[in-house]
Amino acid sequence: MIYHFSLQIVALVAGAILLLIGLLGVSSPAVLQGQAKQFPRSKIAGIVLLTIALAWTVWLLSTMEMGEFATFRKPLLIILPIGFFLVLRFVDEFLAVRALGILCLLAAEPLLDAAFFRDDPARLVVTVFAYVLILIGMFWVTMPYLLRNQIDWSARSNGRWRAVFGFILLYGAAMVVLAFTMY
Repeated sequence: MIYHFSLQIVALVAGAILLLIGLLGVSSPAVLQGQAKQFPRSKIAGIVLLTIALAWTVWLLSTMEMGEFATFRKPLLIILPIGFFLVLRFVDEFLAVRALGILCLLAAEPLLDAAFFRDDPARLVVTVFAYVLILIGMFWVTMPYLLRNQIDWSARSNGRWRAVFGFILLYGAAMVVLAFTMY
């Protein structure tokens, strides 16, 4: 176990984030649609998100137990910042989406870690969310134009936009309710 979070804490944090995103999307679709359409090509958002991903990865690499791969720790700690600056220099296309995909992949691990060895079926709400994060993270890193297409698809009408963010809002509410009642 890398993270030592309880399922209740993880569900509360993830549910609160989903609630916030869902509330923003449902309450002000016109404002959020404009910002969402600019996000995939935002250089500043890409730099900020990639920096957060680098810090998280360096922290993980320096603190986790690597077993027989411990000899790779030092070279990886040297290669990561070099790769970070090379990506900033040469990857201009959809950097924000790729960085968000990396963060989705990193965020899935604490969710799965907290749900590990739990018997209650309610843990599957968190587990399913973690696997959704893994799936979208892999797609956004390798095919970042998909987020742009997903944003365009959901922004075609306010009804569709509100339906998507309403689902996010309900899923977040379910996670928060389960955090207080089941976990």
